[in-house]
Amino acid sequence: MIQSIDRAAHILSSLQGARHLGITELAAILDLPPSTVHGLVKSLQQHGLVAKEPGTSRYMLGPALLKLSNVYLDTLDVRARAMRWTAELARRTGCATRLGVPLFDEVIVIHHNRRPDGSEQMPEIGVTIPAHATALGKVLLAYDPNVADPLLAGELRSLTGSTITDPADLAVQLAQIVERGIAHEEDEAVLGESSIAAPIADRSGQVVAAISVVMPTSEYPPGDTVLNDLREAARNVSRELGAPTWPPAVAPRGSDD
Repeated sequence: MIQSIDRAAHILSSLQGARHLGITELAAILDLPPSTVHGLVKSLQQHGLVAKEPGTSRYMLGPALLKLSNVYLDTLDVRARAMRWTAELARRTGCATRLGVPLFDEVIVIHHNRRPDGSEQMPEIGVTIPAHATALGKVLLAYDPNVADPLLAGELRSLTGSTITDPADLAVQLAQIVERGIAHEEDEAVLGESSIAAPIADRSGQVVAAISVVMPTSEYPPGDTVLNDLREAARNVSRELGAPTWPPAVAPRGSDD
């Protein structure tokens, strides 16, 4: 690992969530001398990855990250292939839909279709959620033991009173997801919101993403029609990506391919 890049990545990570921090605060977080952090921050600022808050000595994430994130989204074949199917799924179910990919022990939403009822809704592209607390993430964990095993060996963070925090309970759910091809989540990430999700595989048979239907908890659990629509959407996207079968098989432990 290249030390300067690792430190710069830690600075960017520390500024997540709209945090505005000064050099002294960043130095304390990174356990580095302020002079070292100052040089790293200035380099990041020159590239637009970090910006200085007007009128203060605090720093925040910079606008260049937005450009990089858009470039990343444009390179994702799974997003391009899935967009028409997620839109159709939203139309058929009357619910919001999400497309998510893994980000370490989280899931990041790379595409979002709002509920087609015209109600005011926040865009969710770029939102990250702990994988164990959302149906999208549970799907990705269920099909990749290399990510799930370390997570199950540690502590699971609680987001609401309904979040599963017992690794044994989560392990049971992951086994059921593989058996059924569907993940469920009720009030675990956000109170009043629940979801179901299914896996998307590529030509190698590896699960590369998950697709979900998001609904108010008052409408949960979904009926068989919604479940079938979700399965069909996941199967269609996987077929477009060249997946040989659906639902896919679980990746073997120790495999990064």
